[in-house]
Parts: sequence; C-alpha cells; structure tokens
Amino acid sequence: MSDAIVVGSGPNGLACAVALAREGVRVTVLEAEETIGGGTRTSELTVPGLLHDHCSATHPMAVGSPFLNSLGLEKHGFEWRWPEVDLAHPLDDGSAGVMVRSIAETVDGLGEDGASWRRLFGASSAHFKALNEDMLRPIAHLPKHPIRLARFGIPAAAPATLLARRWETPQARALFGGVAAHAFSPLNRPMSSSVGCALIAACHAYGWAVAKGGSRSITDALAAVLTEHGGTIETGRRIRSLAELTDADIVAFDLAPRAVAEIAGERLPAHVARAYRRYRHGPGAFKVDLAVEGGVPWTNEACRRAGTVHVIGSFEELVAAERDINRGRMPERPFLLVGQQYLADPERSKGDLHPVWAYAHVPNGYGGDATEAVLRQIERFAPGLRQRLVATSVRTPADLAADNANYVGGDIITGANTPVQVLFRPRFALDPYSTGIAGVYICSAATPPGAGVHGMNGYNAAQSALRYLGGDLGHSASP
Repeated sequence: MSDAIVVGSGPNGLACAVALAREGVRVTVLEAEETIGGGTRTSELTVPGLLHDHCSATHPMAVGSPFLNSLGLEKHGFEWRWPEVDLAHPLDDGSAGVMVRSIAETVDGLGEDGASWRRLFGASSAHFKALNEDMLRPIAHLPKHPIRLARFGIPAAAPATLLARRWETPQARALFGGVAAHAFSPLNRPMSSSVGCALIAACHAYGWAVAKGGSRSITDALAAVLTEHGGTIETGRRIRSLAELTDADIVAFDLAPRAVAEIAGERLPAHVARAYRRYRHGPGAFKVDLAVEGGVPWTNEACRRAGTVHVIGSFEELVAAERDINRGRMPERPFLLVGQQYLADPERSKGDLHPVWAYAHVPNGYGGDATEAVLRQIERFAPGLRQRLVATSVRTPADLAADNANYVGGDIITGANTPVQVLFRPRFALDPYSTGIAGVYICSAATPPGAGVHGMNGYNAAQSALRYLGGDLGHSASP
C-alpha cells in the first residue's frame, strides 16, 4: 500500500486526501491549526449560539461539483439549504437587481433587460452539468464539450465593463457586476467576466446554497468519508521542511505557492521556485460579523429574503471601488458581500437574534479599520441597522492571514485573478499540480480551477498523483 501525506485540511486538501484514500492509498492529513477546514470553518464569533462561517459561506459551485456529488456526503448528515432569493443588489432609489434559481423568474424581474440575460446565461445554465466537466479541469485538457465551452468562454473572456453594456437598466448592470466582482479583479480587465458568468450559470442551474449547520458541515462530512476509507487527520502539525515528510510516497500541499517554495527549499527546481515566489496575490478582505436583533432592516423587500446581498450601489461605483483596491487604495465606499445564511438555515440563529456575515473588498495587506465603512455601507441601504446591533466581531486582513496562512495579505481566494493566472496557475505547466519534485504536488486554490468549495483542485491533484503511482484512473467516482 502506498502512503500519502496531505499538508493542509482545507476543502481541497481533504478532497485530495479522500480521492487518494478511495483508491487504496494510506493517507494522513496534517493540519497546522487546532481545527480542520481552512476556509470552511464555522464558529460562534459574536454571541453564544449564533453560527458564523469563517470565510466561505455560500456555495454555488459546490452543489454541482462532480467530485463532491460522488461521495454520498448525505450519509454523513450533510444537507444543502436554499434561501428564497439567492442574490439581491440594492440601489439608492430603493430598487434592486434580483437573482433567483429560476432563470424565468429572474428574467421577468429584469424587465427590458430580461431577454438579454436569458440569451447570455440560458444555455450555459441549462447545460451547466456538462459545461462544469470542462470548466473544473486545467486549461490543458481535451474538452468533453468543446462547442459548449467555446460558447461560454467567448463572453466570459471579455472585460466585465464590456459585457455589462448588454444591459440598459442599472439593476441588471449592477446585478451582473456584483457577481463578476467575486473575482477581486479590476472589472475593465480581460477575463474579469469569467467568474461572474460561471457563478450566475451555477445559480440558475443549482442555486446559491448554504450548508446546514454552517460550512464546517462540509469539512465534517469530508473528514468522515476520509476516515471511512482508512485516512487519518492530525491537527497542530505545522510542517516547515520537506525533510519531515520523507516516509511518504506522495506529498500534496494545500498551501499557497510561496509556502510550498519555503517548505520544499532547494529540492524545488529553480524555475518552479521562481514561479511560486512570483505568484501574485490579489486584494484582501476585511470581515465583519454581526449579531442583529430582528435581522438587517433592508429598505428593499427582496434583500430581506436574500441569502446574499451585494452592497455597493451602481455598476459604475463598483468599477471604481474594484479599481482602487487593486491599486492599493482603500475606497470610501467599498464593495461588500453580506451573507444572511440563517434565512435558509434558521438553526444558526438564536430566537430573533441572527448572525450576519459580511466582508469588504480592501487592498492586500490593508492595515486600517474598515468597520465603520462596512456599517455605513449597509446602513445606506438598511437605515436603522445600528439600533439592532447586539455584537460585532472584526477580522482584518492580518487576522485572516493569521487564521489561515493561505490568505496572504487577506487574499481569501489565494491568488490574483489576472488574465495569466486565470488561465495558468500557479505556473505555466502541462501538469499545474506537479511541483517538479517526483511525488510532490500542490492542490490548493492556487491551482486550477481556482477558488471555490468544489474540491476539484484536490481531486485533480490526486489524479496527477495516481498517475505517478500507476493508479486506476477509471474509478467510478471520476467526475
């Protein structure tokens, strides 16, 4: 039996471990922190009894993940929950762009822009399962559905500012722009539409679901599957040198590229070491968790029913804010993602006291206090919020990086979505998971297909490792 060590227990590390263990590899996961899960952890951050996700909270790509769906996570108590409204983007006039799983209902709500929304996202959402088979692979692969991938990829490659011209109303433009901004990229940059197009298609295919009991439920279910297949997990084990892992046939790192370069040291080929050390990180996040009596008093009614609310105002204001953070400037009115997961999963609340999850896009390594800017932005669309606040918990970019070393400078998606890094991450290579050291791999969100709780980075890295071991690639769980 071959032995493997996976360093890091984020969703990709656990996915890699599970994929290897299911093929008969003896796997040990080593986690530096005392709790597993990386970005999929959940804690009582404000008031006892209120559950707040540490980072990843809403999972549009996970529901349709071929790998996660092959695991039977429901056998381990896992369950998806959906809000009534997936996403709302309020504007200053009291209106909002609104997206729900039904593309027909979304189109109806967008009025004169509805037909254009359907033309752009109708086919990709209707055939998202097939499209996903290619999108969740490295760029260098033979597409299973080349025509569908090309039809999706042409608009996705455009700058978001260009694609947004398809819509006339401020509601539709803001709705699209807010989803595109999940990439933390300047919206006039090529490829800046790609994340938005994928997440919108995923919404209309599967909805923007949350995990019952918090994102830690994903972690717990993956850990249970790993244990079921003989794997083990050790916490409080920080690895500083590859020399500590010499007994393993396979080593996989769920770490940022620079961390891999530090641990591998001189064993890493020089060209790989240069690429890992030059790997670019993007803007950071400033997280504010709130305990709110009665929930956020949004002016717009759809926002009160939305699992996610994008808070910035107009598309033009969003473009300016994302440009600023990518230039290292803190905008006066930053873009916020506000999560109201309790609407789909009421057990996260305590009576009429509800956990509200929020973060602002800020420059990488931002050292200021954005708490007031966050509260002002929410109150702009929800007057009276402060009167309902019971408790607040703040995590700066430095706090996020201390809690999860992959979040360099508060970069919670583990890498800037530049055009080059969208296509080729973490370096130019036919096998982006290989480090150039025999049997050693990288499987973090810095690898294809990028950030998101879908486990495909880990699964893809495991397939590369299995090829090295001469493993069976025809396993029935193969996506």
